[in-house]
Parts: sequence; structure tokens; C-alpha cells
Amino acid sequence: MDGAAEGSQQPHLTLANKLFHLNHPDVPDIEKVQLKADVLESIKSDGMTPLYETLTATSVLELDQTLLDSMLANNEEELKKLDEKIADAEENLGESEVREAHLAKALYFIRISDKEKALEQLKLTEGKTVAVGQKMDLVFYTLQLAFFYMDFDLVSKSIDKAKKLFEEGGDWERKNRLKVYEGLYCMSTRNFKKAASLFLDSISTFTTYEIFPYETFIFYTVLTSIITLDRVSLKQKVVDAPEILTVLGKIPFLSEFLNSLYECQYKAFFSAFAGMAEQIKFDRYLYPHFRFYMREVRTVVYSQFLESYKSVTVEAMAKAFGVSVDFIDQELSRFIAAGKLHCKIDKVAGVLETNRPDAKNALYQATIKQGDFLLNRIQKLSRVIDL
Repeated sequence: MDGAAEGSQQPHLTLANKLFHLNHPDVPDIEKVQLKADVLESIKSDGMTPLYETLTATSVLELDQTLLDSMLANNEEELKKLDEKIADAEENLGESEVREAHLAKALYFIRISDKEKALEQLKLTEGKTVAVGQKMDLVFYTLQLAFFYMDFDLVSKSIDKAKKLFEEGGDWERKNRLKVYEGLYCMSTRNFKKAASLFLDSISTFTTYEIFPYETFIFYTVLTSIITLDRVSLKQKVVDAPEILTVLGKIPFLSEFLNSLYECQYKAFFSAFAGMAEQIKFDRYLYPHFRFYMREVRTVVYSQFLESYKSVTVEAMAKAFGVSVDFIDQELSRFIAAGKLHCKIDKVAGVLETNRPDAKNALYQATIKQGDFLLNRIQKLSRVIDL
């Protein structure tokens, strides 16, 4: 996990995606055969003994004792060399070389997937680090490790630590990188509004290829924006954004998903929505929020449709979405009961009547309330003056 080449995902996070698919109930067995082979190859090439032990203990992989013994021996030999380098640096070289030797050991623990020892060694390296930029890099290594294990408590603590470090200084490039890490954390913990805001802020400065490719970043940006931005902001920041437009067509269904929603082409939207659902279901960070996200998108699209009418027949709405009357009836009943939509269904007439809060009416009521309050204050004041 000692960094990835510019433009490519950190190898351990690529492995994490494969492990996620290997355990996914909807991935076909034929694909899992290849995934298993890929995972084993990554484990062998990086000597990931702790991960191998975990996966064999949970029967994800079959135990090969010879392979395990060989990896353990290699780990031991490699760590002996790293300890010798640390001892040599402490005896014969300067502080900077001592730090580098300790960092090399931390990165080796990360590489072989020994989480606890990696965290201990990163802490030790931090104690020998003075420059804020280098301390920040240690936080980024910790964050990559935390995302590999989906340890969101560690992610949260590391982001807070990074923000404290920035109070001491720190450059713009690292600050911008942190925004993407924080955006991913927010999205993974269902704070879609903040995730969208952080992702949109990072569009023109994106350099965090180590956690995901640029196309994935745009995919997340569009998905989080659709359910959190109003129409004007969506048009300005997403629909017309040049950075998004250059990538949008490369991601299946995404262009249709975004544009059909904005252009009120509801039949096309539902068709693209089905394709998007498949991608969300197979995304490691979005999968736990799959049902929630699907509901939120439907709330947005149904609200947008209903905003155009004071009343509309259920049949007309079903036709606009290209679905059955029964489907729309069931959907809306559920959303109205959950307080997600401001309308009511007249079952006898088959009509939907919107009763959304009127902004002007709310303003009028607030003015009346404030006026009453002011009159009461004046009356009390006049009584005091009369006394």
C-alpha cells in the first residue's frame, strides 16, 4: 500500500473491491472463480499473510499450509532486514534516514495487511517526523488502510487529525486531496449532502487516483448531487459542468440518469434508473445504502413531477413514468405515509392532490406571528410607561 502510480488505484483498494465482489450474493459463481484466483495472486505477490489467514479461517479461500509457511518465513526475513536498516540508521546516519527506515517498515506492514502493526509503526514514524507535509502523508497512508478495512471510526479520527495538522500549515494540494477522502467518508456513512459538496469542490483539483479512478469520482459526484441539490444548483454545478460532461458518457446509464431527470423525461429516467441500480448494488461503498439511496432518488423524481400540478390523475403519472397504475399507487402510498411526499390520493376519483407547503403562505403566517408578537411588546411597554 506504499502508494500507486499517478492515475492508477492503490493496489490494495483494487483488491478490496475484488474481495467485496467475491463475497457478494449477486455475483455469479463463474465470476467468483476468477475473482478467487485474482485475490490469491495478490496475496501471494505481496505476502499478505494476515489476510490469507483471515480468508482461510472464514472459508473464502482454501488453506494451503505450505504456502502459509513460506509466506510467514518471507515476512520474517523481510522484517529482519528492515530492523537492521533501522538499527544502522540510528547508529550511523541522521534523523531523516532514521525516519525513512521506520516509514519503510510501516509501509511493509501495510503491504502485508498487518493492520495493527502498521498503525503502531506509523505512530512510531510520526514521532520521528517534523514537517507537516510528511505528517499529512502518514495520515493518508492511515486513511487508505482504514478504507481497505472499512474502519470508519479510524477514517473519522484520521480526518480530524489531518484538519488539526492543517491548522499548523500544509499545502493546497494535500488539502484538496483530503476533501475527496472526506467526501468518500461522508458518502459511506450516508451524509450525501456533505459528500456532494466536498466532491463538487474537488472536481477541478482531483488528484486522488490512489483511492478511485476519475470516472468513479464523477459517478459518486453525480449520484450524491442528484439527491441533495435543487434544480438550479444541479444545472449549474453538474448538468453543465465541463469536467463532468467530458466523463459522463463513459459511465453506463449515468448521462441518461442525470439528463432525463433534469429534463423531466420520466420514462427515460426510470429506464436509466434500473441500469444505475445495478452499478450501485456492486459498489463497495454504496451497497450498504442501496435501499436508502433508491428511495431518496424516487422521492426527488416524484416530488419534481408533482410540483408541476395542483392535481393530476394517477393514470397520467403512471403513463409519464412508463409503469402500471398499481405500481404508482403503491409507491406513492408508501412515500406519503413516510412523510416524503406532500400530496394525498383520492382513491375514488383516482386523482393525486398536492398539498405541499406554500412558500408565500408560510411567509404570510410568519409575518402575522411576528406582528402579533410586536403588538404584545408595545402593549406591555405602554403599560410600563403609564405606570
